[in-house]
Amino acid sequence: MISRKIRRGIAWPRNWQAGTEWWRRITPPQLFVGSFLGLIAFGTLGLMTIPGLYTGPGLGFVDALFTATSAVCVTGLVVVDTGTYFTRAGQAFLLLLIQLGGLGFITLTTLIILALGRRLSLRQERVAGAGTELSPAVNVRGLTRDVVRFTLLFEALGAALLYLAWAPGMGVTAAIWPAVFHAVSAFCNAGFSIFADSLVGTRLQVLPMFTIMCLIVVGGLGFLTMEELYLRRKSRRMRHRRVTDELVPRLSLHSRLVLVTTAILIGVGAVFFTIYEWHLSFAMLPAWARPMNGLFMAVTARTAGFNTIDYAATADGTSFLTILLMFIGGSPGSMAGGVKTTTIAVIGLLALSRLRGSTRTSAFGRTVPEETVQRAVGLFVVAFGIVTMAIFLFTTTELGAVPHNAVQGEFLRLMFEAVSAFSTVGLSMGMTDELTTTGRLLTTLLMYIGRVGPLTFAAAIAMRPDRRGDFRYAHEDVVIG
Repeated sequence: MISRKIRRGIAWPRNWQAGTEWWRRITPPQLFVGSFLGLIAFGTLGLMTIPGLYTGPGLGFVDALFTATSAVCVTGLVVVDTGTYFTRAGQAFLLLLIQLGGLGFITLTTLIILALGRRLSLRQERVAGAGTELSPAVNVRGLTRDVVRFTLLFEALGAALLYLAWAPGMGVTAAIWPAVFHAVSAFCNAGFSIFADSLVGTRLQVLPMFTIMCLIVVGGLGFLTMEELYLRRKSRRMRHRRVTDELVPRLSLHSRLVLVTTAILIGVGAVFFTIYEWHLSFAMLPAWARPMNGLFMAVTARTAGFNTIDYAATADGTSFLTILLMFIGGSPGSMAGGVKTTTIAVIGLLALSRLRGSTRTSAFGRTVPEETVQRAVGLFVVAFGIVTMAIFLFTTTELGAVPHNAVQGEFLRLMFEAVSAFSTVGLSMGMTDELTTTGRLLTTLLMYIGRVGPLTFAAAIAMRPDRRGDFRYAHEDVVIG
């Protein structure tokens, strides 16, 4: 029986206090990482227990875990054909996992809190920005609402355009579900397709190709950049109507780097892909469609995962350039994976500043803080180390002690698979369904770490430092280069 002091609020049960302390000790990175673990567990359990998801026998535990992780982490790697192996209910369940994983479980939870009219605590705001490194000046409440608004708006617009393109050939009602599924999958950069050949059948259709490309690019820009562009356009419209005399807000250095880097990567990639594949994968296409498909390859390699060609039959230059673009990925705070465009931009600016003899990293009349530069370098090194170790493990689990002349080309396929999984891209050279059980589990881990971010994952599992022993050793220089 609870004592009178407890009922009056003077004292609380010890087990309740212990539970509260345990909750308070969880850091925002741990909660962010744990939310994706919970969503993956939910998806795995659902794929194994919910009836009516399959046209035939259901998935085993490893394949269910792999598929759920691929959907939640918006990757697109599959061990079975989504269009034929799953029923309409199964495809809808996968789409739900893609949408929740794309928006982020914490973002969705934050929206529910806001919808109920409750104010976000400082802890909740830190958790909402755990995976995106939000600036303290960012309005988390407004950004969270706009994240959902932007997502639903672009997905609805994309679905409408795809429906208009596919309805004449598929039928008025038959085109609805493919349009909705591919619009959500494209905006979330998931790469899942219910067509057996992905988008090979649409490579001569202009409207579907450009619709999906636009969805991929917008979904990979990041909601921080989208928010700035929206507010800037809104301010211009208000100023044009003379409603306000305020100046149009300037784009931040972050958004400028995102837009410029994205344009450069897409432009350079499109040119080289078109040149490499002009007489190979594009040989059967009319001349006007080859640049369009080259552009599509440059866009989809940045973590989308759709394909209009067979990547196992491409030139080695195409495969390597795809690996580089996959490793870079999209932008912070977006649906995309990879080390992010701003990371590569900052490292490039750092190298350029050192070549010029400057000790500061700057761009567009602004200096990048040294802490941000070190974080970019650290992220690149950690990501490179993870991918390198994954490739080494793949060669052990999938190839073993086999001479090189007996498995020519397999190393490139394994490298392609590892980078695609880590960067949550979903492109494959036909290796995914050939992976061993160990290889599939390793791929699952790569997709998870790539989605939550290697630094966020490291912060979640890191032990708290002992401040009592915090001290600094004497400086001593090291020769570099």
